[in-house]
Amino acid sequence: MNSEASPSTAHGGPLNIEPALKALAAALHGEGPAVELSVGPDGELVVGHVETPGCDDAVAVVRTSGSTGTPKATLLTVESLAASSMATALRLKGEGQWLLALPVQFVAGIQVLVRSLFAGTRPWVMDMSGGFTPEAFTAAALELTDKIRFTSLVPTQLQRLLDDPSPDTLAVLRRFNAILLGGAPASPALLDAARDAGVRVVTTYGSAETSGGCVYDGYPLEGVSVRVAEDGRILLGGDTVAAGYIEAPDEETGTFFEEDGVRWYRTSDLGTIDDDGRLTVLGRADDVIITGGVKVSAGHVQEQLEKSDAVAAAFVAGVPSAEWGQAVAAYVALAPQGAAGEAGPGQEAGDPGVVLQQHWQRQLGVLAPKTVLTAPALRMLPNGKPDRLAMAAELSSRHGGK
Repeated sequence: MNSEASPSTAHGGPLNIEPALKALAAALHGEGPAVELSVGPDGELVVGHVETPGCDDAVAVVRTSGSTGTPKATLLTVESLAASSMATALRLKGEGQWLLALPVQFVAGIQVLVRSLFAGTRPWVMDMSGGFTPEAFTAAALELTDKIRFTSLVPTQLQRLLDDPSPDTLAVLRRFNAILLGGAPASPALLDAARDAGVRVVTTYGSAETSGGCVYDGYPLEGVSVRVAEDGRILLGGDTVAAGYIEAPDEETGTFFEEDGVRWYRTSDLGTIDDDGRLTVLGRADDVIITGGVKVSAGHVQEQLEKSDAVAAAFVAGVPSAEWGQAVAAYVALAPQGAAGEAGPGQEAGDPGVVLQQHWQRQLGVLAPKTVLTAPALRMLPNGKPDRLAMAAELSSRHGGK
């Protein structure tokens, strides 16, 4: 892969995306090799050019998040990106100007650039050199000049913006025609808070393998098909599906397949589809924990833990246990008030993890985590998804195999 670095517009300022836009435009017109974007050690944007033998219409190579294993190099074509952009514009009832507030190397970030190229609009880049802050987001949002405005966020970012006391932050949020929210499940409380505040949020479901979100608010975009396999896994089909992974042919992975002229992607998520055709994602297929012979859904336990006022977010995993085979363990991000509110009558709040574990033992019984690790926030990957591997390893170490 050949690469070239693109310096920031100013020291500590937003990324200069001009070289990325130029390279992507060339690839979309069949005049250049596929593009892979990354960020260098000093925060500079690196535009890589990837040769893709056997795929002449390749536009972009996007790495999967790596939240559950080694990231895979996903190959996106002119057809898949065009289908995604067109379907997004149809669902959102227009094309407009996009604010880039996510890492550009992941599919949600690169799609901001691609949709802008298809729409002929100028994307604006948020200055994330100091991390994601409401002040930087607000400043960038105020630079948008188009009457139709969009952005993509992950739930953690939206929560931070809604919690910001500045009236300017809420004002700019309300100016967006739609805020696409994806990357991780959004809690009902967060969605209710956004809508009560007059913020137009659209939840998205998809991945790099589907050119980003292809199911909006539970319903597939135009040209996208959704079904649930016999094993409960969600299958996504249509023109937005990627050409495959660079490293492994489809027949080796079993992830992509053709059926009746439709290309399908087999996800790692479980789901159901109701009579109205609305998809509900139940959790990952690999989140079942067998503890003491009982099957426990990590997603269900996480949902129960997040009902606590003391918990801002939770991650649940099974860890090796000599006694139980696997034990339920939880990595918990505490709400500002901590766990004191969960202490029983006559108890003093001590170690918040112990307090919560004792409370959940009384409340949830066999579903209660045997080990609870508390922190100010969940560990996250650069694209805003929970770092499942890192948290699972830390929980396993804390539990100690007992």
